[in-house]
Amino acid sequence: MPRALGIDLSTQGVTALLVDTDRGALLARARAAFGPDFPSRGHPEGFLPGGASGEVHADPLLWLDGLQLALDRLAQSADLSQVAALAVSGQQHGSVYLADGFQLALADPDPSKSLAAQLAPFLSRPTSPIWMDSSTVEDCQAIAAALGGHQAACDLTGSAVTARFTGPQIRRFARLEPAAWSRTARVHLVSSFATSVLAGRDAPIDTGDGAGMNLMDLAAGAWSPAALAATAPDLARRLPPVVPGPTLVGPVSAYLVARHGFSPRCQVVVGTGDNPSSLVGMGASRPGQVVVSLGTSDTLFAAIDGARADPAGLGHAFGNPMGGTMSLVCVRNGSLARDAIRRELGLADWAAFAAAVDAAPPAQSAVLPLEHDEITPRRPAGRVAVGAPVSGPSLARAAVEGQALSLRLHSRWVGTPTTRLLLAGGASENPAIAQVFADVFGAPVLRLGVSDSAALGAALRAAHAACGSSLADLEAAFCQPAPGIVQPRSRLAPAYAALESALAAALR
Repeated sequence: MPRALGIDLSTQGVTALLVDTDRGALLARARAAFGPDFPSRGHPEGFLPGGASGEVHADPLLWLDGLQLALDRLAQSADLSQVAALAVSGQQHGSVYLADGFQLALADPDPSKSLAAQLAPFLSRPTSPIWMDSSTVEDCQAIAAALGGHQAACDLTGSAVTARFTGPQIRRFARLEPAAWSRTARVHLVSSFATSVLAGRDAPIDTGDGAGMNLMDLAAGAWSPAALAATAPDLARRLPPVVPGPTLVGPVSAYLVARHGFSPRCQVVVGTGDNPSSLVGMGASRPGQVVVSLGTSDTLFAAIDGARADPAGLGHAFGNPMGGTMSLVCVRNGSLARDAIRRELGLADWAAFAAAVDAAPPAQSAVLPLEHDEITPRRPAGRVAVGAPVSGPSLARAAVEGQALSLRLHSRWVGTPTTRLLLAGGASENPAIAQVFADVFGAPVLRLGVSDSAALGAALRAAHAACGSSLADLEAAFCQPAPGIVQPRSRLAPAYAALESALAAALR
């Protein structure tokens, strides 16, 4: 009866999810929230507020305290000695900087003391930049220039050089604080840092998370010498090796055995980023299934055969923990833009918004509503309209169709036909919006009922890599969508193709 534990260290807290893979059942869940559980630490939203020049940092010692609290709470409702394997999902692009001696501290910690207290002396940088950090524009430009431009960097690493990515964060640190950089012996990602702590040894970085650094050769699945040289002095010796997603790191640390009751036979699988982990947790680790998460920002995930980057340099390609690569297309103007349209039309709630979408004729117009400057496509705030003129309540349908068409347009580079579309996020529960996405993508739409997808993905990866469980069987047991399929109306395909072409021309 293999039991697997997935731990997700997100921006706002730590979630621990224990599953029974034989029964296909969730056994226990525990969470520690950085703001509410540690009010005196100054992280009300999971990060340090008020950073200058676009800096957004967090305290890595708080991550350790949250990890311990989540495990303490999990032990109150589950027997952790029965856990056969565990894996970590970590917020992508966050980085931790450690001095010499941290490996010895990992190997022989005192179970009577907190991990944070024992590792604090080995931080060469007291805070960690995270994915929200935008202070590295100058460094992005320098790295891109050294690699031959943003498109060359995208072709090499899977992404244009991006401000929130780890490579530019490292470069800025080494440039502005050379003395602290000289004391840095190891740079870890959030996932590999937490994995190292849980295994009691220096853990590698997997290709899924490594690809979110602008440092990895995507096709080779290894660090790129050119990218390392463009980023910081002697960076190669400061990075752990990069390895495939199913790699075993080793048994859990003696600390976890003594303090939290784990079995010394419990295996730790290499960690990965929250985006690759969610791909697995949503049951979309194989090509053909596309996940669209409709939230504050809209995000599209899809597995890719082989290694392929976006020729337009807008989308991102990360390693897929289950092999190959994965796409990530992120649109800043998601639900906030839809809500702005709803308020503009004077619609009282989302039911009224759905009624307006249903009442308008389909595939007549498309409006891309950009309430804020957009990243996909790179456009200033404003609206892009194609097709027939839009007036009154028909704007609701045109806006949703414009968003769906833009996601379809900007994910064409993935190159894999969509056999089914999995919708997640709050707006996915709106039947009218689900129908629009089915029609635009020309694929059946299913709504995902999976919660804690990153933690679940970590648990499934652990069971697959350490216990030999079939990933297909695990997905069938844990990743089933909610009942009901929204079928596309094939007669609308030519009209949507014309609108997509018109939108592409308008965005050039």
